[in-house]
Amino acid sequence: VTTDIACIEAVVDYVQAHSSAEIIVAEGSGTSFSTVEVFKNLGYYGLLDKGVKLKDLNEEKLVKLEKSNFQVIPQYYIPEIALDHFILSVPVLKAHSIADVTLGLKNMMGFAPPKHYQVGGHWKKSFFHTKMHESIIEMNAYRKADLVLLDATVGLADFHLGGRTCKPPVNQLVAGFDPVELDKIGSQLLGFNWQQIRHIADFYTYLQKYDT
Repeated sequence: VTTDIACIEAVVDYVQAHSSAEIIVAEGSGTSFSTVEVFKNLGYYGLLDKGVKLKDLNEEKLVKLEKSNFQVIPQYYIPEIALDHFILSVPVLKAHSIADVTLGLKNMMGFAPPKHYQVGGHWKKSFFHTKMHESIIEMNAYRKADLVLLDATVGLADFHLGGRTCKPPVNQLVAGFDPVELDKIGSQLLGFNWQQIRHIADFYTYLQKYDT
């Protein structure tokens, strides 16, 4: 779901060395595992010793936003915390079986609450699966990450739940304030042509058509 604890600890240490801001590590699991189980399995509870707070986005207080022209999410429920905090998103470099890649833009799906977006089965955000690319664009139109740090130290080359790791390991970190531009780079690191990935290539033209 999220990057490994070593990367998160490095990010926390850097932010604490350069800022007095409160740090919250937040995630909303979309799998059969609860967010609490994911935090535990990845060793995130050790971050509490650094003064970091952990938040399960699937259980946070929600607000409803509206864009009536949107085709998939004309009403979007999102944790209130997303609207009044700086979002530093730390995705892992991965191919994806539905979205082609899961990078900075797709990582924002962690904010979507299962109580509104689980429509059967054990996938907690399954509402988005039939129109994944459009969903990714629309949810980022409501709220994009303020800064993305892409963990491309290794990379998953086949799909997001398994398969081959990138060989040799990519061994890069990519950071940027524009997740669309960052996702172009991330796609290329995986060997994809970003112009063939609809939620990246069509991001701005889609919004020109529907975000009015």
